[in-house]
Amino acid sequence: MKVRLTYLLILLFFSLGVNAQDVIFKTICKKQVMVGEQFQVSYELNGDGKDFQKPDFKDFELIGGPFTSRSSSTNIVNGSVTRSNTQTFSFYLRAIKEGTFSLPQATITVNKTKIKSEPVEITVVSGGSGNSGSVSGRSQTSRSNSKDIILEAVPSKKSVFLGEQLVLTYKIYFTIPISQLSISKSPSYSGFWTKDISDNNGNLQQSSIMRNGQEYRVVTIQEVVLFPQKSGNLTIDPLDISCIAQIRQERQTRQSYDPFESFFDNIMGSTYTNVKKEITSQPIEIEVKPLPANKPATFNGSVGQYSFSSKIDKTKMKSNEAFTITYTVTGKGNIELLDMPKPVFPPDFEVYDPKITTSTKNNSFGISGTKKAEYVVIPRVSGDFTLEPVKFTYFDPAKEQYVTLSSDVYDLHVERSETTNKSGGVIYAPGQEEIKILGSDIQHIKTNDLTLSSKNSYFFGSTLYFMTIVILIIIFTIAYISYKKINKFNKNEVLVRNKKANKIAGKRLKNAHQYLKENKQEAFYNELSQALWGYISDKLNISKAKLSTDSIKEEMIEKHIPEETVNQFIELIHNCEFALFAPGDPNKKMDELYQRGIEIITKVEKLLK
Repeated sequence: MKVRLTYLLILLFFSLGVNAQDVIFKTICKKQVMVGEQFQVSYELNGDGKDFQKPDFKDFELIGGPFTSRSSSTNIVNGSVTRSNTQTFSFYLRAIKEGTFSLPQATITVNKTKIKSEPVEITVVSGGSGNSGSVSGRSQTSRSNSKDIILEAVPSKKSVFLGEQLVLTYKIYFTIPISQLSISKSPSYSGFWTKDISDNNGNLQQSSIMRNGQEYRVVTIQEVVLFPQKSGNLTIDPLDISCIAQIRQERQTRQSYDPFESFFDNIMGSTYTNVKKEITSQPIEIEVKPLPANKPATFNGSVGQYSFSSKIDKTKMKSNEAFTITYTVTGKGNIELLDMPKPVFPPDFEVYDPKITTSTKNNSFGISGTKKAEYVVIPRVSGDFTLEPVKFTYFDPAKEQYVTLSSDVYDLHVERSETTNKSGGVIYAPGQEEIKILGSDIQHIKTNDLTLSSKNSYFFGSTLYFMTIVILIIIFTIAYISYKKINKFNKNEVLVRNKKANKIAGKRLKNAHQYLKENKQEAFYNELSQALWGYISDKLNISKAKLSTDSIKEEMIEKHIPEETVNQFIELIHNCEFALFAPGDPNKKMDELYQRGIEIITKVEKLLK
């Protein structure tokens, strides 16, 4: 009986020794941060609560959260037993503007009573390191800093000539695991003609590099070739990307007499949390130098390093027999926009429009390739002729001078073709058109009965004569007016390009649709992009040398096209250029861009009529 009484007294003593603590719902965070800095805010309750209501972080950007954790501890001091439970709700925020802001209070229900967290003020400064301040107790501290993930834009050159290509490479350096990499905002590349030459096919190759004494993993996420279209100091805007970073969190423990808590704190003292991060590259300034003033007459704007050659299939032929001559430019530069030199043929040679073929190759050194102009020519007269050399002039940035190349000289021997026969045929004379011989010069005497007319009956002055004259005048007038209209139309280059814009764009869209069905992604995006660039260039009469998103936007606004439509058109061009890099279902993405391309061209076509 005494043993039982002693046991009850001991239990009563320990129960009286347990101190009921007041419930505290406190806020743990830095008191000062800088603009753009990511920081952690934790709401800690020293008890059991439910129905946690997160605050509205209206003055900050919410990156992640809430992340919930629980802990418990038991302390025995001088026979007094203290037990406590702790709940923590953590958020990751980014400061977006300067000022002093009151951190919103969170709400939680404890024993059917709603309580609010402590009010805390945070000061956001423009630069420098924020001084951390926190309420004492258990908290989690992020081991990530601004040097864990670095996005860097690396230009191959910072000083170039007008029209000279440079390669801009975007690299991301990281020391912590990252995933779900995507572009948030791409630069407009104002003042440049651009082409994305990234060739990762969705697989980013990683490598290791030492940077400032620390080992980083590095990935090249994008490569863009730039061709400056105007001289001066041009600034390339930053590239913004987002990713999910796995950040290590370390618990800050306090002294505890609970051996189990200390044991698990040592073993599980750190955890990992997925946090969304936004990274921005630095702006790049490029010095674009104008080309020297002593431009040769044969210079057509080509900049780079090129070779020029020609080839003819035969030099001996008969009149009315076709031959083929091909002019080829090969080298490094903007092959796609290069204007081929035009040869001059003798006046009695019939020349068809050249067949232009372009083949390019992209790598980390830029764009190189070959462009050919193939002419089919028919000499209409016989004789000996000389095809004078064609000159091609380009500017070599390495030599800083103009270089002129010439094609070969060709001596042609054209023999007269046998084209006449007994019943008639065709002959050619220098400078003349076809002359048809309808029959021989002496007709046979007719032996059959003849119908004779009165000698006083004449065609001249008759009714039929005057009717014939009137009909001929009408036909001549109609033909003359038609000729004038056609000639005026052909001389108006702006009108011709405008009329053909929709037709050419339709042809390219048809090709893009074929690539879409064949699932050829690179060919599809290139064809769709060329359809958009080519359509708006022809429709607004913008030369290739001045073609850029800025010039497009300026011209479209001058044509009173709504700004919303203008932005949709430019956004679609950018999406085509970066579609290969963007994550997601490639087939769905290609089909969506194709439909948007048809819609935006149709909309612009209606607005410009």
